[in-house]
Amino acid sequence: MTPTDPAGIRFTHIEKRYGGLFALRRVSLEIAAGECVALAGRNGSGKTTLLRIAAQLVRPSSGDVRFTRANGQSIDGARPRTGYVAHATMVYDDLTAEENLVLFARLQGSAAPAALAERLLSEVGLRERRASLVRTFSRGMRQRVAIARALLQQPQILLLDEPGTGLDAEGLLWLAGTLRELRDAGCTVLMSLHGESEISALATRGVRLDAGSLVADTRDGAELHAIFALAGA
Repeated sequence: MTPTDPAGIRFTHIEKRYGGLFALRRVSLEIAAGECVALAGRNGSGKTTLLRIAAQLVRPSSGDVRFTRANGQSIDGARPRTGYVAHATMVYDDLTAEENLVLFARLQGSAAPAALAERLLSEVGLRERRASLVRTFSRGMRQRVAIARALLQQPQILLLDEPGTGLDAEGLLWLAGTLRELRDAGCTVLMSLHGESEISALATRGVRLDAGSLVADTRDGAELHAIFALAGA
């Protein structure tokens, strides 16, 4: 399958507790295959936790997460190809940019990992630094490597936690163009954002969390601008 064969995500009554603290409170949210959804909310509202649950890095305390086909039916068996960019870049400092991507490509069973790594590093503007250790990179350059890693599998679902972190104006322009192409190809995107930007303008839908609860959704008539304004972004 390719990004033109997208998958959706269905969260049903999701709760996540850390002791007596609720990070998420009975969140029910269906993201249709091919949607590009901006997730807004103040720090601590639950955005990162919801993304980590979608990435299957964290288990909910209760509730259910399912992946769906374009017709809304649950996908049984193989998990859709999913790319995830966390707020921390999660790349190895003591490997070069190229070695990082080749390693992850091999772990994912990608064909021709070296060629794939070179192509993606060219796309993110790091081809000339492909042999440099990641520890020598700026925050924005590390973010580019993290985004390239998330694109290794031609994801059907792309999960992004503040993807513009550390990127300069040129990097943000590149990211907006890349996300536009993925969205138009049918990739499902769920991204947490602090405020309105070239990135948020790509969203086909906006959702806001507050204190772990879903409190606004443009599907229910809220305006995207209000989603961010009410979030204090």
